[in-house]
Amino acid sequence: MNPQFVFPPLPDAADMGRVAVLFGGRSAEREVSLMSGTGVLQALRSLGVDAHAFDPAERELAELRHEGFDRCFIALHGRHGEDGTVQGALELLGIPYTGSGVMASSVAMDKTMTKRVWLAEGLPTPRHVLLQADGQARERVREVPDNLGLPLIVKPPHEGSSIGVTKVQGYSQMQEAVQLAARYDPEVLCEEFIDGDELTCAVLGTGAGAVALPVIRIAAPEGAYDYQNKYFTDDVKYHCPAGLPDALEAQVRQLAIAAYRSLGCRGWGRADFMVRARDQQPFLLEMNTSPGMTSHSLVPMAARAAGLSYEQLCLRILAQAALDTRPVPKEGA
Repeated sequence: MNPQFVFPPLPDAADMGRVAVLFGGRSAEREVSLMSGTGVLQALRSLGVDAHAFDPAERELAELRHEGFDRCFIALHGRHGEDGTVQGALELLGIPYTGSGVMASSVAMDKTMTKRVWLAEGLPTPRHVLLQADGQARERVREVPDNLGLPLIVKPPHEGSSIGVTKVQGYSQMQEAVQLAARYDPEVLCEEFIDGDELTCAVLGTGAGAVALPVIRIAAPEGAYDYQNKYFTDDVKYHCPAGLPDALEAQVRQLAIAAYRSLGCRGWGRADFMVRARDQQPFLLEMNTSPGMTSHSLVPMAARAAGLSYEQLCLRILAQAALDTRPVPKEGA
């Protein structure tokens, strides 16, 4: 165990009850979710948890109640899994689930709303321009680099795993980049490009008990940390320890917790950053409330550096399954 990180004793697998691992789903990230969920399911079963696979794309969520599940591990990514919708359904069913609740999941899934919260809290995030569905005419699109400079990033604000993202180098690429992002989302988010190192920092826990795990520095071929490189190649290099100065590592970890708490996240999550090369200023990019749990995934990597195995990580996350809602006290009680 890393002496920097002290965790409470592992919960008893028998106390978890009958568990559904939700994975698959209907989002553009279905393939990644299938890999994450398979890993989580095997890990929980290896520890003696009564865990079962459940794909919401193939079965109605109401079956969770009919089959007597006590809690759910959400290994869904993207829409209808990470955006508050499945969390709301589980609230109605009264089945505790892992990760953030309805509001935090919904806000964190929307990169524009996330930025608004962070800016209101005084947290650093790159400058941006949001192109509404009716504001993507060629003349409007060509104005964006005048505001943000070049290069810049164009992305759909409600997708993850770098889906639909383009690094735009010149004015002539703008329209095509916006059209690609608009295939996934009616709105398109354009963001200032931060030249420097890409970092990520996982957070476990809730409220004052939230703990930031070791920072990971990501070195992708030619800076292309895209969908293919994230999940299907071994070309990306991950550095954990990140090799940062101690003060910068501490600053990033503190920012990750502040970003997590400002959105109302609970259970677990992962904050992504860019650190500007010229002055070592970290900028928050996004918060993932249902991070990947594949063989290439970053939260398990950070957990290992903190002394937690993949299996222990899964069980700890599962043990924090909860509901947003509390029973309403009866009148006169």
